[in-house]
Amino acid sequence: MAADAPRRLPTWLLFLTPVLIWASTWHVILYQLASPVPVLASVGWRFLISALLLAALARWRGVPLGLPRYAHGYALATGIVQYAGNYWAVYEAERYVPSGLVAVLFCLLVFMNAMAAWMLWRQPVSRRFLMASSGAVLGVALIFWPELAATGERPEALMGLGLSFFAVIVACVGGFFTLALQRRGLPLVPVLAWSMGYGAAFLLLASLASGRGLSFDWTPSYVASLLYLAVFGSVVAFTLYYQLAERKGPAQAALVGVMVPVIALLVSAALEGWQATPLAVGGMALCLVSLFVATRPARAARP
Repeated sequence: MAADAPRRLPTWLLFLTPVLIWASTWHVILYQLASPVPVLASVGWRFLISALLLAALARWRGVPLGLPRYAHGYALATGIVQYAGNYWAVYEAERYVPSGLVAVLFCLLVFMNAMAAWMLWRQPVSRRFLMASSGAVLGVALIFWPELAATGERPEALMGLGLSFFAVIVACVGGFFTLALQRRGLPLVPVLAWSMGYGAAFLLLASLASGRGLSFDWTPSYVASLLYLAVFGSVVAFTLYYQLAERKGPAQAALVGVMVPVIALLVSAALEGWQATPLAVGGMALCLVSLFVATRPARAARP
């Protein structure tokens, strides 16, 4: 059945596809930031398009869009904290601290997801996974070390750190709201459609309330980047990511966020002229080796 197609995909593809998509969005977002459209409105338009596409996808697959009343509470909370609060905080944080610091802090989502999964559902986490994940986070920190070292020179760095931590926390909370609905047997696509729709409404209302309005930029670069972010960065990536989280657990799924900066810098080297330092190359190698160790299946116990 078409609705179950993502479940038939191999785990490595569920991991690699969001990594490649979200790594490319780091560059694509630059076209959004270069436009006169306020951030709140741009992100709102993105998730509005995503919600409409997900709703159309659900109808095409024959999946009912309706959700139980209690599920709308979860979807509303997810939309506000994950698709509105998280993305707004990330954009704002990068006004005060380097994007590399934000990327490193988002790697902490691995440990937050692991702790939350253990507290809520008693999902075990191996010592090997935690040690390998720590190595991967260290690798990302080495990649961005020049940016991290310069953070203290910024007068408003504390504001950026606070916004970054807030973004990580709400990303964790919103992710578990979605996973909770999945564990109750609700289909993922309608859940994402409603959640992103609520998030879009919140963002667009916030843009109006702030006096920035609901402007739009019809230039080809803005429209093309917006569609890419909505279709691939939201619909495709989040659908596969939550399939991965359901299959392998939220802690392993969060390793996607550790791998994204590595690929994003390769994109930057190709398109923006970024030049790798020996420290960055060493950090990439450490990150890749650590991810390989963290995602290896556990050995079966001997009889």
